[in-house]
Amino acid sequence: MKYYLLVLMSFFSLQASFAQYTSSIYSLNQKGALEIARQANLEAEKMNKTVSIAVLNHSGVVLLLLKGDNVGPHNTEASRRKAYTSLSTKTPSFELMQKAANNPTARNLNTLPELLLLGGGVPVWKGDMLVGSVGISGAGGGENDNYIAQKAIENLGFSIHKK
Repeated sequence: MKYYLLVLMSFFSLQASFAQYTSSIYSLNQKGALEIARQANLEAEKMNKTVSIAVLNHSGVVLLLLKGDNVGPHNTEASRRKAYTSLSTKTPSFELMQKAANNPTARNLNTLPELLLLGGGVPVWKGDMLVGSVGISGAGGGENDNYIAQKAIENLGFSIHKK
């Protein structure tokens, strides 16, 4: 009996020590990525546009990358980079573009190879947790791309800003 008690105590001790080295993180999954893409396409259709779409999880892994019909091939990579930019900076790429244009100390952000300072990338927040990001490209400019990305995630109850 003492042996089982020692094993049990040891197990709970290990569990407690693991807790201090790990965290509970929520992240977009494949089902979420597919639904965000569906919402983005619905929003784009309302504007008579087709778009390329990228969805990343909380750590920047590409969950979904779709090239829009009749959209230039460069837009697919642009959508991924916009999503990465917004995830990495925790800021919509449209806002980051505006800040960089108006702030001399931020202008060099466009020299970082993976960042793309064009509208259309938005972080996906659920409350105070960054769960992923979305990048849209090909809707006829950064404002349209940004609008579609923002509406797609808001339709699902997410936000582009930490709450």
